[in-house]
Amino acid sequence: MLGILNLLGLAPALLGCAGAPLDHPRPAAVIPAQLGARARSIAAGKFLVAVRDLPDPNFADSVVLLVHYGEQGAMGLIINRPTRLPISRVLKEIKEAQGRWDPVYVGGPVAVSAVLALVRSRAKSEETQHVFGDVHLVSSRTILEKTLAGGADRSALRVYMGHSGWAPGQLEREVELGSWHILPADAGIVFDSDPASAWSRMIRRAEQRLAFHPGRVLGWLRGVDLNVSRTIRAVDPPMIRRWVR
Repeated sequence: MLGILNLLGLAPALLGCAGAPLDHPRPAAVIPAQLGARARSIAAGKFLVAVRDLPDPNFADSVVLLVHYGEQGAMGLIINRPTRLPISRVLKEIKEAQGRWDPVYVGGPVAVSAVLALVRSRAKSEETQHVFGDVHLVSSRTILEKTLAGGADRSALRVYMGHSGWAPGQLEREVELGSWHILPADAGIVFDSDPASAWSRMIRRAEQRLAFHPGRVLGWLRGVDLNVSRTIRAVDPPMIRRWVR
């Protein structure tokens, strides 16, 4: 197990990725034919850009990269919330991480003691999960060690604590209610040297798209309800069960 500092409520050691149990029944799975046009555009490799003044503090002013989407729910990583802790300090038991001063990011409120990573590489690998373009998800300690040993610099590697998760039908409902804009993912934004400005740039891009398509604005406004009660993101897609395989 890796030693982890107690930051933002992080547990002292890496555990499995299972989120806390839901205190309420999961919503029924949404049949694609029942989805509105906005929800049908949800897919892995897309950005979820939080609308302005989103009341949920977990996701206000956030940009989430969806890394998994299917019948069992959705999973993503918030890409614009770096911490002050360097990789070398959080992953201090990994020899290859020593000397790495690029920050660890908070990927979301689920399983905050577990580590995931995004790596940018043109090489195909069966050891990582392809997300989009040349961006891949690393969910194994062994593969992360290899990636660090290979000298991936901060422009091609992001390490995250925790992730964001939605039960079946939950994200679709939020999108239909107008909580998220959906945009194609951009590797340049994922690995940007100025992550703090990612949301402001992406929200402008999303609003410009609406401005150029007036029909979309009316359709989007019909579903907006930012006061809708939020369910807890506590989904752990089976694609990732444990940090240490």
